[in-house]
Amino acid sequence: QTNGSLTVLELVIGPKHGPALHTHVREDELWYVIEGEFRFKAGDAMLRASTGGMAFGPRGLPHCFQNIGDTPGRLLIVTTPSGLERFFEESSRLPRPVDPEALAAVGHANWVEFLGPPAGISDPL
Repeated sequence: QTNGSLTVLELVIGPKHGPALHTHVREDELWYVIEGEFRFKAGDAMLRASTGGMAFGPRGLPHCFQNIGDTPGRLLIVTTPSGLERFFEESSRLPRPVDPEALAAVGHANWVEFLGPPAGISDPL
């Protein structure tokens, strides 16, 4: 419905969870914290945002985020241009538990390159 201009997703992220360090080859990514406490790593910078806060990850910059709260948190994620939804659709069909190599292959096919571990591992609290 956006004619390819953007994708809007809402994600529920479990306590202490978040994605592996990755980069988007073609999308810029904006995060809006609907509920909870998060930290965002973008390049060498690490910032915290709570309910109502925002953070930005430009395309090509390695980034990840982590729910640092003790309860599930909610993020509104906006990417531009659209297309990232295909990564989520395809990765949701992978058998559980997800094999990291299979996830990396789905990412690569959808312009997402995984580069390292989640922030909870690379930068423990």
